Amino acid sequence: MSQPADQPSEGVEAFRARILDKLKYATGKDITSACPHDWFEATALAARDHIIDRWEDAALQIDRSEEKRVYYLSLEFLIGRLLVDNLSNLGLLDTARAALHDLGVDFEEIRELEPDAALGNGGLGRLAACFMESMATLGVAAHGYGIRYEHGLFRQVLIDGWQHEHTETWLEFGNPWEFERSEVSYTVGFGGSVMSTGDNGNSRQVWLPNDTVRAIAYDTPIIGWRRHSVNTLRLWRSRAERYLQLERFNAGDHLGAVAEAVKADSISRVLYPADVTEAGQELRLRQEYFFVSASLQDLLGRHLSHYPLERLPDMVAIQLNDTHPAIAVAELMRLLVDEHDVEWAEAWRLTVATLSYTNHTLLPEALESWPVSLMERLLPRHMQIIYLINAEHIDALRARDIHDFGLLRAVSLIEEDQGRRVRMGNLAFLGSHSINGVSALHTDLMRQTVFRELHGLYPERINNKTNGVTFRRWLYQANPALTGLLVERLGESVLDAPEQRLRDLEAWAEKSGFRKQFMAMRQGNKAALARLVKEWLGINLDTRAIFDVQVKRIHEYKRQLLNLLHCVALYQAIRNDPTVDWVPRVKIFAGKAAASYYQAKLIIKLANDIARTINNDPTLRGQLKVVFLPNYNVSLAEIIIPAADLSEQISTAGMEASGTSNMKFALNAALTIGTLDGANVEMSEQIGREHMFIFGMTADEVNLRRHAGELDMSGLIAGSERLREALEAIRGGVFSPDEPHRYAALIQGLQHQDTFMVCADFDAYWAAQLQVEEYWRQPDRWWRSAILNCARAGWFSSDRTIREYAADIWKVSPSLPPEQG
Repeated sequence: MSQPADQPSEGVEAFRARILDKLKYATGKDITSACPHDWFEATALAARDHIIDRWEDAALQIDRSEEKRVYYLSLEFLIGRLLVDNLSNLGLLDTARAALHDLGVDFEEIRELEPDAALGNGGLGRLAACFMESMATLGVAAHGYGIRYEHGLFRQVLIDGWQHEHTETWLEFGNPWEFERSEVSYTVGFGGSVMSTGDNGNSRQVWLPNDTVRAIAYDTPIIGWRRHSVNTLRLWRSRAERYLQLERFNAGDHLGAVAEAVKADSISRVLYPADVTEAGQELRLRQEYFFVSASLQDLLGRHLSHYPLERLPDMVAIQLNDTHPAIAVAELMRLLVDEHDVEWAEAWRLTVATLSYTNHTLLPEALESWPVSLMERLLPRHMQIIYLINAEHIDALRARDIHDFGLLRAVSLIEEDQGRRVRMGNLAFLGSHSINGVSALHTDLMRQTVFRELHGLYPERINNKTNGVTFRRWLYQANPALTGLLVERLGESVLDAPEQRLRDLEAWAEKSGFRKQFMAMRQGNKAALARLVKEWLGINLDTRAIFDVQVKRIHEYKRQLLNLLHCVALYQAIRNDPTVDWVPRVKIFAGKAAASYYQAKLIIKLANDIARTINNDPTLRGQLKVVFLPNYNVSLAEIIIPAADLSEQISTAGMEASGTSNMKFALNAALTIGTLDGANVEMSEQIGREHMFIFGMTADEVNLRRHAGELDMSGLIAGSERLREALEAIRGGVFSPDEPHRYAALIQGLQHQDTFMVCADFDAYWAAQLQVEEYWRQPDRWWRSAILNCARAGWFSSDRTIREYAADIWKVSPSLPPEQG
């Protein structure tokens, strides 16, 4: 992709000199001794200089204008590589390419050396990254707060088809984009006791932690499109108060001397440590409280340097990204009441008016709760505060003449039925003035399910903000060929106002010449992915085949199993009837399973077993290939998504909050096969159902079947020969001859307890896949729909989502750049 049309801030010669300066003074190398990574670092630092100038200007402007600040608290920020992103937004991408070319350096080679920042798992973290970029683009003054994971999420390695988790070493060569702020550090406490001081009429609670760590700030500037503004992503690293206990070390206890440091460091070591043990649960809670406490201390200090506490809701908006930061409700109350002597009632008013909460899931295991015993031991003062919030909440309901015992138990912050636990979702709900879902369907289901009782009591709080993705990353950067085609036909303005200008592409969908151009563009992207698959896996792909893609976190509700059943059924159909002119198809999978999620790991193994069998069967004559690409991350997604013909969005209806990969695929002109789940519903409204392949039960139908207990699929399987034979092949060891019974329990579960409606939706899914093949045989029809998918995806911009947050929840006014005004 070429750089933006506005004038670059520096010419090629000047930028070349800047790179050489960084090479010499930052890496200590010259042209003759520099290795490729040195060139990457020098280029990144040269670009960073431009960002810093604008960063300082943006901070001064915010202070002068007294703008309200947004603080986005998220346990994940899946930012991916930043070199091309930052150069593009600076208008220096072509400049950097030319400067490096003059120096005999291949830009494409050095960009591949940048590691993916391992700071997130999937959609939640990627959404946070998109939002940060959109806030900078729109001129919303914002700070992101999270954890600077030393290793982050694991690196997925497949050994004989099984997932193994290896340490991710993304910081091995440092991070040129960040600034360590050693002077910005806060004490975060754990455990200990709470002491009352003063008399009963004026008592004060003092928390005396017995375990403290330091939170050290690391800042990464996030620059918006066209260099409009720069915001800050501040991540916290945990350090011990004393890194080495010298007395113990000198006494010979060398391990014990650093035990405190190791314990402290573990907080920011790994994203999502396994929580199947009590120690794992405690570490997760420590992580969540650690970053929330440091962030709230930091933002309160910034606020108090300009304004009094009573103006907190006027000048500060804090967004909680899912339940992970929900402890912020209790921590903000503690800081206001205990540290700043604010009266309880006033502190509660300030807290609720300042905090807002985004819910991302209806899954019970993801709507966090913590054992009361753990909370009392690790955060005793917070447990006191939660008890008091809960008591006042229940008393207020009784004052409203609400005495229904079942209702009061449902809205309590304490779960009493299965061991006493703190309901973090309920805490986030009560402590926030706004609770939003992330798609229209998800928001409606929130009102009906997880927050049904609370919604009945506070009907004005729940609202919808459908997710979006940043087009700068997921179109301009990921798909330069398509971007070039768009600029050629629609003009440079499409880069600044894609939400409006992409619609102009609809007229081009009717032109046969343009459809051929579009198809050729896709072929180039497919060829690039095919080269990667050949390099990584040694598998040859036919780029004329349908590239049928499902890439996302591996989970039973996302139904990779349904896709795999289709693989098996299609495999059997091709072998049984080789005379049919089958449409060639490549099934592409990628995604990680949680380290402790055995069933998801078994699905990965099954995918690899099926792939090995199918890819090595000469009777198929290459008409079907199956690929599982390891270690799915942002950079891999940027190669896969532009090459996809068919996007698999097939989650069990009612279980996907929104999805964002569905938006990325549609923006890149893939056609969607999917259920009416999450944002698929709004996609079908914006794009048109006739340009998608919608199948399966609705959320209401799934709910009715579950409530009726109709989960045994034995009768359905008996009546579906295709499904029965696919299940029997897997159960019988056709794909696992080394261990014939490997998948027996998995298939048994599908037959008798089809919780995720895999068997229930199979026949509808098969029929939808036949419709896909029918479309593919009509190139004009397929490419017309593909172009219209791209043309009508403009609404799914994260810029639109951020404008809605800003207007409806945060009450801030974005300062739009002139090109978008």
